[in-house]
Amino acid sequence: MSFLKEISQLVKNNFLSGIDVLSRHAAQISAEIQQGERRNYNEVLDLSSGDLHRGGIKPITFVRQVLAACLYPALLEDDSLPLDVKQRAESLLRECDGGSVGSYTDSSGIAKIKHCVSQYITRRDGGVPSSPDNIFIKSGSQTIMLKLLIRSKDSCQTGVLIPVPTYASFTLALEEQGAAIIPYHLCEEQGWTLQVEELRKALHTGRKTCNPVALYICNPGNPTGHIQSRKSIEEVIRFAAEERLFILADEVYQSCVYADDTEFYSYKKVLSEMGSTISSTVELASFNSVSKGFMGECGLRGGYVELVNLDPAVKEYARRLFSTRSCPPVVGQMALDLMANPPRPGDPSFPTFSEVSVFAELPGISCQPLKAGFFVFPCLHFPPKAIKWAKKRQMEPDMLYCLHLLEETGLHVRPGCEYGQRKDSHHIRFNIMEDALQRLKTFHTRFMKEFS
Repeated sequence: MSFLKEISQLVKNNFLSGIDVLSRHAAQISAEIQQGERRNYNEVLDLSSGDLHRGGIKPITFVRQVLAACLYPALLEDDSLPLDVKQRAESLLRECDGGSVGSYTDSSGIAKIKHCVSQYITRRDGGVPSSPDNIFIKSGSQTIMLKLLIRSKDSCQTGVLIPVPTYASFTLALEEQGAAIIPYHLCEEQGWTLQVEELRKALHTGRKTCNPVALYICNPGNPTGHIQSRKSIEEVIRFAAEERLFILADEVYQSCVYADDTEFYSYKKVLSEMGSTISSTVELASFNSVSKGFMGECGLRGGYVELVNLDPAVKEYARRLFSTRSCPPVVGQMALDLMANPPRPGDPSFPTFSEVSVFAELPGISCQPLKAGFFVFPCLHFPPKAIKWAKKRQMEPDMLYCLHLLEETGLHVRPGCEYGQRKDSHHIRFNIMEDALQRLKTFHTRFMKEFS
């Protein structure tokens, strides 16, 4: 196919990365459809990112009504808005100087919203106390924490353990801060479990070339859709205590747990119940965001980090780092308040506060059960002919698959080679949209038959 020849040449000459290739071709196909070119599909469906609204998921009515009233207070006089929407908007506006979302706030976030987030965390963790003083509302909080931990001027490079597979943006953030990346592999055969022996092996290897200081955990997992058991979390915390590692717990999909036999446990909750020798010493940063989870408000840039067990001097330094930028986006802060304290049964807006549905695993593709998050990461078992064909064009087989899928069905997904995977294994990652499943199933059957 001519488009594949052109793309493979661009990749070969290092003009385009894998991400650029797919995004560029998806934009080209969309433009051609708009110009009247006939295809077997009417639009490109972007399943490649966690941007749910871009993928067609509708925003939550209550959230948008409250934010609309905060942005345009004249709506508070509109009888069509439910009473609880008006009350929440009025409450949030009272916390803004001049009653306007256009005013600056404290650099760590509006005090009332930080208090609301701390109450949410306490409820989530069954009464484990949370202090607003330990909460920092900031977009890009992971990057700021990396600046706190990574010493770029030291003769020995700072190392951070990260899972394989993991999402590319965190890897790029580590590279930008000058950190050494220490990969540890999740066990796909056992549902992407995190095994402490694998951590020990990775740490031992990493210490030969750098100074490992932190362990990054993504739970629930992205792109894998797995969730850690309480026992697994306890084992990881003991490992971190023994090796004096700072835990970076990315828990942004905590509200998206589906399996009947599965429950989300926060690292903070488990840590608090492990005895004072460990619970008072292991340092932890826990991240959450309105961009992910059931709200999917990626463009509002509302997120927080809670710091646990930091030395007072280090915590003060962290506070200064979080204060070097201007205040976090005010609308994003308000969205955090709505995430932390949503409508409850009996409130007028409760019936419109809906959840997102998911699907079971695809037939014909080896896929670990989806337990949490919005992504699946199925394993593709390619025939030798497909692998040989891809190598001839100097492309990864799963990248080839994604390009074919995009061209023939309009489905834009990501190849596993972008996230890291074991040698000779191949995957794709995509978010869950039922409208896309039939396209994918039809294509997969045809593709495998063509290269068998």
